[in-house]
Amino acid sequence: MMVLYRWLCNLAFVCGIQLWDASSGQAFAQYAEHKKRAWSHFSPVDPTKLASGSDDCTVKLWSIKEKNCIDTIRNVANVCCVQFAPHTSHLLTFGSSDYMIYCYDLRKSQTPWCKLSGHGKAVSYVKFVDCETIVSASTDNTLKLWDLNKTSSSDLSTNACSLTFAGHTNEKNFVGLSACDGYIACGSETNEVYAYYKAFPMSITSHKFGSIDPITGQETGDNNGQFVSSVSWRTKSNMVIAANSSGRLKILQLV
Repeated sequence: MMVLYRWLCNLAFVCGIQLWDASSGQAFAQYAEHKKRAWSHFSPVDPTKLASGSDDCTVKLWSIKEKNCIDTIRNVANVCCVQFAPHTSHLLTFGSSDYMIYCYDLRKSQTPWCKLSGHGKAVSYVKFVDCETIVSASTDNTLKLWDLNKTSSSDLSTNACSLTFAGHTNEKNFVGLSACDGYIACGSETNEVYAYYKAFPMSITSHKFGSIDPITGQETGDNNGQFVSSVSWRTKSNMVIAANSSGRLKILQLV
């Protein structure tokens, strides 16, 4: 579920997208045009616009003023994530199971204006670090930083990657990704939260969730197969909230 201004978006595992009014707690719109599970993101510039990417290999664009999608981008593989640019509602990027990142100018949505190549497995998350830089996460155990000024519209942009971050473990699960003021947080399949800074390839710190002993109620160092599944920086702060696969949440502060 994601929230922006007064609207919340809830995505069902089976294709559906439902919008809620946070002030009244009432659902006011539902979209069911995807054929498989989907992920979504509101435009931070125009909160009436919504994009969703799906395992059905499409990205769909929506307006809360319309009943049906207003545009569809067809991809060659599953779409794993979708993200609007922070400064314009015309720029959209998404990660794909074909190891690629696609960037589109929605005013010319027939073809991507750039394709970023460099990951060795599916791209599970893409986030904007700033207006000219994005960071991506993949199940190849890495994050990559991309300079959009070095992209090419005529070919694969293989030289746009400016840095590769490594240290966390991510081979099969969605472990979360968040960026704020140059700091990047992600989860790990070792049940840890990792923090990176955009200028350094190694992590600057990490925090282990641990497990709760059912008898003592105390936290132990055992993973028990758990992993950190979601992270989110608080805007303009050094605090991040993280959740793991057992449903535990922690609020962490970078000091």
